[in-house]
Amino acid sequence: MATNLFDLTGKTALITGSSRGLGRAFAEGLASAGASVILNGMNRERLDAAEQEMTQSGYHVEIAAFDVTDESEVKSAFAKFDKAGINIDILINNAGVQFRKPMVELETSDWHRVIDTNLTSAFVVGREAAKRMIERGYGKIINIGSLTSELARATVAPYTVAKGGIKMLTKAMAAEWGEHGIQANAIGPGYMLTDMNEALTSNPDFDAWVKSRTPARRWGKPEELAGTAIYLSSAASDYVNGQIIYADGGMISVL
Repeated sequence: MATNLFDLTGKTALITGSSRGLGRAFAEGLASAGASVILNGMNRERLDAAEQEMTQSGYHVEIAAFDVTDESEVKSAFAKFDKAGINIDILINNAGVQFRKPMVELETSDWHRVIDTNLTSAFVVGREAAKRMIERGYGKIINIGSLTSELARATVAPYTVAKGGIKMLTKAMAAEWGEHGIQANAIGPGYMLTDMNEALTSNPDFDAWVKSRTPARRWGKPEELAGTAIYLSSAASDYVNGQIIYADGGMISVL
């Protein structure tokens, strides 16, 4: 078997929400495999810091600061890529937010904010990327799901619905774009040590529940998702399409 199946040299990857957390881990992973990486977010200070740190590590990094929930900003960003001659070969739709509240107390505005950030943005950014990928006959799209793409938990209804939607959006992308040389797949992380989960990791009862419920008996580390992202971005996955891979320490497999 060829040893360069996972080599991303010459490929350009756009990762939304990538100044920190899982997005930063995806950026580091793909850059380590040879890809040029475009970091995205709205906090310019965090983006600049991430760019500087990754550049110092010898990676080729650029910044595209735009709001993934604003369709006009997304279209403008891709127009700028076109003008600069930048082809997005790999897209990771990672941007997301969490909001915890019982459904009977949930404001419709909060529902829309979570759905727009976690699901609609993946459609909009994915659509703009796919338009260009179809013209070139090549592309890799990776959407970020969750354990809640399969299972529900109380107080996170909009997040659960959005991540369930990510699973089916991924299949829809595969169905429509597979004939054009595009593979669309998803990663479903388990409970990860991220800033977004800080309230959970610092809760002794919840921390104990996660560790007891997960066969690995621990939380996941963001960098442990990099290998799956590299695989789904590379030639190694050229006949894999419409799938979601759960990187969760085994949690979703057990009762």
